[in-house]
Amino acid sequence: MQSSNGRARGGGDGPERSGEHQQGRGPEFVEAPGEVRYEDPWYDALASGWGEPGAMGLAGTSAGEVPAPRRGWEDGAVAAAQVYLEVQRSAAFQEVRSRYRRFVGPAGVGFFLWYVGYVVAATAAPGLMARPVVGAVNVALIAGLGQFLSTFLLTWAYARHARLRRDRAALELRWDTQELTREARGGAL
Repeated sequence: MQSSNGRARGGGDGPERSGEHQQGRGPEFVEAPGEVRYEDPWYDALASGWGEPGAMGLAGTSAGEVPAPRRGWEDGAVAAAQVYLEVQRSAAFQEVRSRYRRFVGPAGVGFFLWYVGYVVAATAAPGLMARPVVGAVNVALIAGLGQFLSTFLLTWAYARHARLRRDRAALELRWDTQELTREARGGAL
């Protein structure tokens, strides 16, 4: 089997296992399939604090051992999860989501239909799209530039709708959620 960097990953007992090297070569030279040598200074490097004697890891444990989970943290996390579920069920959150959906649904469908209409017209009615409007400017060029214009207009309308109808309520929900989460975890984040 091969790893993502091209080195063989060993399943057997041969020298292709990750901790072993070929005779006479240091860890800085690795042989890739096809007899290509490249320098890899990180081949056998350990992460900082891992496997080093006397190194201390998280929460005062030795670097090789995994720290035990803090019981208070787990209880606080469960309480915080309950806060988020309560906020999600609240009428204020549902109102923000419904305002979002009422704008994005019709706007997305309208923009998609406008785009598909342009592509279909360009494919199915080349005579119509080639009809000149002014000089060398034809219907296809105006419709194509209209695609760009409609993208910018839709972006502006979305930002305006969010600013006027959703942002204040969403920020209030966020503030309330953070306060409730802080209280659920015992006053500390």
